[in-house]
Amino acid sequence: MKKIFIDGKAGTTGLRIYERLSERSDIEILTLSDEERKLPEARKKALNSCDIAFLCLPDDAARESVAMIENEKVVVLDTSTAHRTDADWLYGFPELSEKYESGLRTAKRIAVPGCHASGFIALIYPLIEKNIISPDALLTCHSLTGYSGGGKKMIGEYEADERNPLLDAPRQYGITQQHKHLKEMKVVTGIGNAPCFCPIVSDFYSGMLVTVPLFAEQLNGGHDIESIRKTYAEKYCGEIVRYLPSIDENGFISAGAVSGKDSMLVSVSGNEDRMVLTALYDNLGKGASGAAIQCMNIAMGIDKTTGLVL
Repeated sequence: MKKIFIDGKAGTTGLRIYERLSERSDIEILTLSDEERKLPEARKKALNSCDIAFLCLPDDAARESVAMIENEKVVVLDTSTAHRTDADWLYGFPELSEKYESGLRTAKRIAVPGCHASGFIALIYPLIEKNIISPDALLTCHSLTGYSGGGKKMIGEYEADERNPLLDAPRQYGITQQHKHLKEMKVVTGIGNAPCFCPIVSDFYSGMLVTVPLFAEQLNGGHDIESIRKTYAEKYCGEIVRYLPSIDENGFISAGAVSGKDSMLVSVSGNEDRMVLTALYDNLGKGASGAAIQCMNIAMGIDKTTGLVL
């Protein structure tokens, strides 16, 4: 039986991981009291006593935890931004290629993808891989997310009895084009230019809809909307990430349609001139906690869907 420690269990991502894992009989979760989790020596002991450690912490705290680990056998799954473009860490998105999935079976340092980045990368990586679009393409990405993506502080703001009326309407952010997910979006897909990224948070707890619009002129010669559909259908045919010809309901796509699940749905709509690539998932599922558990399952050598809600 594998021993698991969640460093940062009280946070939104850590809590979802704990809830998923607490129902399993094939693992033992090491826990610290509220007092102990604030003591570096107690955390260090737990980090070195477990088989697999989840880091659900801010970037600097995640780096601090990694520095505490002296046991070379510990597999670390970091959900922060700290190591996602670090060459010594494996990016935890097994659906991208066999290289990524096989790497998870032996990797000791795994960086869990960011929520917004997961959708963009799922949509763009295969198109670069198949030379449907060029690495130097100038892209735009829109992402609509539930407020749980902002952590406990934002959740508190949205769920307060008396809250700011501005929260009643969707709010765009990341307006300086310096969002922390842009780096991994660029590095993992291999594009030469970061996309113009427009994230929007709205008044629902969890869910995410990432869209990338494309013009036919952006596609390389010999490719069209059907090329993209075929590529996605071949790439994403598993239980966790799946291509569907359509994910709308009467012409509308709800960003909360798969809230609470750990899956991702990929689709393409539009026409031969203008098309919209879409990825629909839960920001706390395939966008965070679910992805982390999937990576853990592969590292353990068991069915990747174990314990996931699909």
